[in-house]
Amino acid sequence: MAKIFKHKTDIPYFDYKDFKTLQRYVNQYGQIETRKKTGLTESKQRQLAKAIKRSRHLALLPFVANN
Repeated sequence: MAKIFKHKTDIPYFDYKDFKTLQRYVNQYGQIETRKKTGLTESKQRQLAKAIKRSRHLALLPFVANN
């Protein structure tokens, strides 16, 4: 189980319009990765989830995987 980032503070803010960065935190099934896998703090994980959900709502990210 490798973490996506080495340090928890690599990204100070998650922008819902930056879908390239947000795609790194979504697995192949379209689910948001867990805190153990991302290595983020609790508050950063909540910010990430909110940004992904906003991005999905605006159709920048898909709700489910395209298989």
